Amino acid sequence: MNRTINTPCGKIKGTAGRQPGVIAFKGVRYATAGRWEYPQVIKQWDGIYNATRYGNCSFQPRAFYNEAEMPEKAFYYNEFRKDEVYTYSEDCLFLNVWTTETADENSKLPVIFYIHGGGFNGGCGHEKHFDGPVWRTKGVVAVTINYRMGPLGFACLEELAKESGHTGNYGIFDQIAALQWVRENISAFGGDPDNITIMGQSAGAMSVSSLCLTPLTNGMFAKAVMSSAGGTGEYFPVKATAEEVYPLWNMVMVDCGCETLRQFRQVPPQQLWDAWKAAQAKMGKAGFSTPLCVDGVLYPKSSPEIIAEGSFKNIPYMIGSTTHDIISPMLFKMMKDWCVIQADQGKQDSWCWMFDRMLPGDNNGAWHSSDLWYWFGTLDNCWRPFEKLDYQLSDIMTDYLCNFAKNGNPNGDNLPEWTATKTQADPVLHWGDAGVRMEQPDIEKLEEIFRTVKPVGE
Repeated sequence: MNRTINTPCGKIKGTAGRQPGVIAFKGVRYATAGRWEYPQVIKQWDGIYNATRYGNCSFQPRAFYNEAEMPEKAFYYNEFRKDEVYTYSEDCLFLNVWTTETADENSKLPVIFYIHGGGFNGGCGHEKHFDGPVWRTKGVVAVTINYRMGPLGFACLEELAKESGHTGNYGIFDQIAALQWVRENISAFGGDPDNITIMGQSAGAMSVSSLCLTPLTNGMFAKAVMSSAGGTGEYFPVKATAEEVYPLWNMVMVDCGCETLRQFRQVPPQQLWDAWKAAQAKMGKAGFSTPLCVDGVLYPKSSPEIIAEGSFKNIPYMIGSTTHDIISPMLFKMMKDWCVIQADQGKQDSWCWMFDRMLPGDNNGAWHSSDLWYWFGTLDNCWRPFEKLDYQLSDIMTDYLCNFAKNGNPNGDNLPEWTATKTQADPVLHWGDAGVRMEQPDIEKLEEIFRTVKPVGE
């Protein structure tokens, strides 16, 4: 089942989605950009755009080796990417849309705009867990995106600042370009440009946080969801200025044997990645915990300053993590603090969760990213022997999420009541082995897990 629709950019042809009646538009180019250039949003194309295959992913480490032959990469490879084929390129600014064959510009459906994680160094918007989100069957248009990562997405040089007026954060500007494209075109897919919820996990949640902190996105979305990162930024703050990270990138440039920006732009991606990793290792803590920087444009000030002064988006939030997350006690503190800050500053409500389902199939518990199968409702894409409880949890989680996208409140008929988090003493919603319930996480247990259990994954 193919369908061709008219968009402001021109005609576009999609393909059948995984669920009956769902149409997927894959690999839609939303912007163009040369290396270390800020993206230009696509306004028009010629002919009928063929959106029946996923687009290129950003270059990333796995583009340069066979993951199946790397034991240290085995967990996430087997979980999310085994037997899949991906193409990698600097030409990677593509997004994917899932809607129904009956949706049109009068449908005004809420939209969830999802940003993948991967440490700003890996991932894409069409791995197995993202392939066919169930949201569309619950009245929500789904969008996932690719963006530039690693040194291609976050280089920061004085020469680039002279060229464009500022430098750094190219990958986040890609996300903003994707949001702009969606706002200008999503009506044609049945979506409401004034009811967009941005959502992300791990580095995707940090991206969501960035989009909520910058003035560049004012009015571009109505709600936000952050999983396993984001929040107050206490543990992943954006504090370093562009000038402060110049030494790191100058070292990368020297290690690549380049004397000019023109030469640097010609360095092969793998050589660029190797030099970036080597420079980070040499600089140690000075290599910075996040590649984002205070550039004076995306980030006019540091993230702690923006949060303290209350100039971040006054919108509803959902925020949470998993019990066996990478730094679970810290992540819980970040998410709880975010909700409390919202309440203390008189902003809209925030809802806090903790995912504690011990996934069947191994003994790794509720590991970092384990909740993604449930959020997207794509359990059938996975190798795990999921049980009735898993499908029930996924159905409840996606109901909460889609209610939130529709109304700014996750609660709805036939769902356990989820109360907003306003104080440190408030319970949070748990979903897992014991079902769905409101309670305070066992901080001592989280700290014990953090001390004794080695997180799985990359």
